[in-house]
Amino acid sequence: MPGIDECLLEAMTVNGARGAAVIEWTSGLALGMVGEVRDEDPEATAAETAELARMAAEQRAFAALGPGGTKSDAESGADGDDMGGEPAVEDVIVTTRTCYHLLRFVDTAFDSGVFFYLWLDRREGNLALARMRLRDMCGRLALI
Repeated sequence: MPGIDECLLEAMTVNGARGAAVIEWTSGLALGMVGEVRDEDPEATAAETAELARMAAEQRAFAALGPGGTKSDAESGADGDDMGGEPAVEDVIVTTRTCYHLLRFVDTAFDSGVFFYLWLDRREGNLALARMRLRDMCGRLALI
């Protein structure tokens, strides 16, 4: 199973990749980064991206529906959701006129929220392909 550095290097082989990071979304701490960052401030990039991930993961509007379209435990007010406490959101996609920003939540063995961030140039990148590749990388990522 590849670690963070190997997955970050693999992410940079996605067509149009400009930067990638693995970020802990509750603290905003980057566990690893590679490539370009916005405004030349990696800490700010990680913190701002974590804020977006945290907002999406914690909002009841995005909670998973149970079988048959019923509310999950998170929507009905119970602690956690039907995913065992993991965010119901799989990924977040933000598009701008020039870029795609893809955030993919990673399942971890420890009690922490981690996501993989991939920044793509819109002219060169393929969003659907990048999303599939990122899903596969996150499935293989070994966080110890």
